[in-house]
Amino acid sequence: MALSHAGLNRKTRFATLTVVAGANLPDIDIVTWADSTATYLKYHRGLTHSLLGVTILGGLLGLLIHYGGRWKGPNRAGLTANLRWLMLCGLTGTFSHLLLDFTNPYGVRALSPFSDRWYSWDIVFIADPLFWFVLTLGLGLPALLRLVSAEVGASKPEYRRGAVCSLCAILLLWGARDLCHRRAVSLLDSQMYGEENPRHLGVYPSTLNPLTWTGVIETDSAFHVLAVNALDDHINPREALILRKPASTPALEAAMRTRTAAIFLEFAEFPWASVREVEDGFDVSLRDLRFFSLISDRQRFVVDVKLDSDLRVRSESFSFSSPSRREFPQEPAEGEERGASSEAAAAGRAMSRR
Repeated sequence: MALSHAGLNRKTRFATLTVVAGANLPDIDIVTWADSTATYLKYHRGLTHSLLGVTILGGLLGLLIHYGGRWKGPNRAGLTANLRWLMLCGLTGTFSHLLLDFTNPYGVRALSPFSDRWYSWDIVFIADPLFWFVLTLGLGLPALLRLVSAEVGASKPEYRRGAVCSLCAILLLWGARDLCHRRAVSLLDSQMYGEENPRHLGVYPSTLNPLTWTGVIETDSAFHVLAVNALDDHINPREALILRKPASTPALEAAMRTRTAAIFLEFAEFPWASVREVEDGFDVSLRDLRFFSLISDRQRFVVDVKLDSDLRVRSESFSFSSPSRREFPQEPAEGEERGASSEAAAAGRAMSRR
């Protein structure tokens, strides 16, 4: 809506319809959810979220709306359906979707189908209330002022200024988050963890506070997860939650060979596995620590594989959000073993994102 009211709706009829439809069109891959959530994870943010895919979708959308609406006469502003501007509106919508998905930790496979590499900026949470607030304020305040103006007989303010201001505010917000992200990365990278240097690290945003981040650091023997504030002068690595990486077990290897685990390992950047022996077999859980929560028992992006005592797969599933069994102690500094991560998981990382 903001992109259209920033000026595109003055160029052609159906501009807002085309931009809004285009901004949602790449998520057409949701049809793969009909098979399973694992299948959806495999194909989501792939071809329809690539540079090639959004170009084709945006162009086709502009053509469709032009030929579907060209029989309509001009609107109240005297605008008719203009093919070139409608195609530009379609491309604006689909590329805005690609840009927004790139800003969050989930990322996009922008070069699909030529490459399955994931790209992400990691500065915005998947669902960002602050982002919604800025855009709602930019579009909602002019609407409110128009109602007031109508009552007092004054000229009505335009939506354009509010739309432009909200879009500029989003760019400033992204710039501030990027600075905070770089600051948090610098703080984490300057430390040693359990007398080990970081092999790989990532910093991921919180839902509400742009200053607080979750850091994930991989060393030779463990993953370290800790909260970091971009305004801090230093951090204490001993405050990290330590998730150890012991050798793999037959149960873990069996779980890694499942289809769901294979799909997950192609997606995950920090895959961590835990094995729990139960009365009739084993429960194996895989998580991507990019989405690990230090404050909630509900975890995101979780694979569960249930094996019988003979290591045969009884069930396998993937969930975007799942109540977590706390297989590890809450106290982070004791250095106890808090789960299991396998050599197979390390191999999965080599196949995955970066």
